[in-house]
Amino acid sequence: MAGPKVVVMGAGSYFFGRPAIWNMVTQPALREGTLTLVDTNPQVLDTMAALAQRAIDCSGAPTKLLASTDRRAVLEGADYVILTFSEHNAYYRGMDTEIAAKYGITLCSADTIGSGGIFRALREIPTALAIARDVEELAPEAWVINFVNPTSVLGIALMRYSKVRSFAICDGLHEPRCRLWFLKELGILPEAATVVPPEVEARLDIRVAGVNHFTWLFHYNYDGQDMMPAWRRRVAERAEEERRTQGLEAQAGRLSDNNADSKAAYNASYALQLMDVYGAYPYCIAHTKEYLPYFQGIGVTPVDPEPIRPFNAAIRAQQMAERWAETQQYANGAKPIEEFMMNGAGDHATDIIAGMADGQTRPFYVNTANHGAVTNMAADAFLELRCDLDIHGPRPQPVGELPRGLLALQQQMLDTHELTAQAAVACDRNILLRALMVDPLGLNIGDVRAIMHESLERQRAALPAGWYTNMAASVPAR
Repeated sequence: MAGPKVVVMGAGSYFFGRPAIWNMVTQPALREGTLTLVDTNPQVLDTMAALAQRAIDCSGAPTKLLASTDRRAVLEGADYVILTFSEHNAYYRGMDTEIAAKYGITLCSADTIGSGGIFRALREIPTALAIARDVEELAPEAWVINFVNPTSVLGIALMRYSKVRSFAICDGLHEPRCRLWFLKELGILPEAATVVPPEVEARLDIRVAGVNHFTWLFHYNYDGQDMMPAWRRRVAERAEEERRTQGLEAQAGRLSDNNADSKAAYNASYALQLMDVYGAYPYCIAHTKEYLPYFQGIGVTPVDPEPIRPFNAAIRAQQMAERWAETQQYANGAKPIEEFMMNGAGDHATDIIAGMADGQTRPFYVNTANHGAVTNMAADAFLELRCDLDIHGPRPQPVGELPRGLLALQQQMLDTHELTAQAAVACDRNILLRALMVDPLGLNIGDVRAIMHESLERQRAALPAGWYTNMAASVPAR
């Protein structure tokens, strides 16, 4: 039986292009299918196609390979369409970070929340919906899997403004990796474990839920025992070690101003403080610390241990260039393809597709409509939830009620994302201003207006013309 036809939109993706190729030629459920690479840059496409062909030849897989700069030419018959595209990612995220900083807001990632996340959504949603329209016409039975940040906002846009079957994903809550981590951290499983044994799974009750990049562990029982106190002690141990090692590095001048620092610096320390306030652990703290104003350095009392650090676009661009140079070497034979195959790993999207394609039902965390899983949130709330997933799509597992406090924060994030998607579709500056003000980092109306107007002006080349012609839906500059 032939495997699925998988279309990768944005084949040259920094994070996901190579893993998708590796998975397609190694996963039994995928290797007899068709890998279809789409990228608007012909040189990038040629490189990725060459890499894919070398991987196919090396593995001996019967995978069929297609490649095109024209998605409509290759969409027909698709079973799965993965969105992994992004135009000038580091450049515009750097611009978003710079504009926000001008008004006293630090963005350590600038791709999901704050003005950076909102404007990235404005840049990416038009392409996502254009692809969705083509899928509706040419492959109406296909599943569209969004991997583009901000994944919640694009997922909401696909859910609200297209007819495709879709869900959105992030590589943070990746099963079984995250479940193994929870168990290993408390010594329930040994460090070498790669699967959760059935007898352990039967005694385990872990509940993690929330908006993407803002998910929280709020219930952890094992064998009838509440493990949250033990988890809090483990987080405290990590925070103490983190302060010691990062503090020594800072004193020695060895910390550079790079992305690893902005995303990873003092995460256990921030997580511990949030856990003590909300009674729950912020699973994706590298992003969550940017979602809240608490670590911005606002107020009289200094942030402990320090305010968050800004995203560094120059370093990210350098990392992307280095990664691309290595990809070219694998593609042209300068580096052995055997090394690529030996050291490769899959990605969340093709892991999920492999599970869907083999007819089995498996648990994965995906972003989808709540459908009653979180009982005190709306059925259509777009949340990251552990789901039973198969060819029929995701079915969220029961979660119960989110604790108050977290519930209020979740709704604020959701409203920000919903307004952002609505603004992107309508090119409506009034709705955009509302999104920026509902956003938890929007604390001053005048500053938010200024951020909006400066961002719109500086990003004209990346935004639809409707933002500049639909001036009836606009707010005046201050």
